[in-house]
Amino acid sequence: MEITRLVVGMVETDCYIAANPATKEAVVVDPGDEAERICGKVEQLGVSVKAILLTHGHFDHIGAAAALRKTWGVPICACEKEDALLKDPALNLSAQFPGGSLRLTADVLLKDGETYRAAGYAFRLIHTPGHTGGSCCYYEETEGVLFSGDTLFEASFGRIDFPTGNGRDLVHSVTETLFSLPDETAVYPGHMGSTTIGAEKRQNPLASYRGRIV
Repeated sequence: MEITRLVVGMVETDCYIAANPATKEAVVVDPGDEAERICGKVEQLGVSVKAILLTHGHFDHIGAAAALRKTWGVPICACEKEDALLKDPALNLSAQFPGGSLRLTADVLLKDGETYRAAGYAFRLIHTPGHTGGSCCYYEETEGVLFSGDTLFEASFGRIDFPTGNGRDLVHSVTETLFSLPDETAVYPGHMGSTTIGAEKRQNPLASYRGRIV
């Protein structure tokens, strides 16, 4: 898997183009803004996008999704538990900006543990509530890759003070769910740089809570 990162929008969100070098097909993860720029990079890479994967519904992760769906004619995938937030400007935080009214309907709503196949890869949705109630990560086991959204960052973690956020859930999602993945798993988060599960077990502030939250 060849992964290209674009930092987009005013919140500097990490958008990823995950491409299969054998098939020249790709998925785009969290296109938060700058649709034209994302399209330009896709064209530069010479790949064909087959799906858009959303880790959660905040405006800075979904802002360009509708435009790109129309341009490419591909489905938008999200966790089934994030459906309401995607459709509600107050919950997805777009309403806090003048004229902001993002309402997005995903084409494919996935359950925890369900696998979505695209671009020659099998992306397993892992429900990781905490940052939002329907936050999720996408794990490609064969490639050893995790797109973690705003659940897990390099030496950090997502905020819990937004609508549907929950601190206890976030700690559990990170320390019990994600830390159960292999240490060598490469983690591509929604902001900042990439990391690994093993590194986060050693350096993440939440690591000390492992085994203490039920």
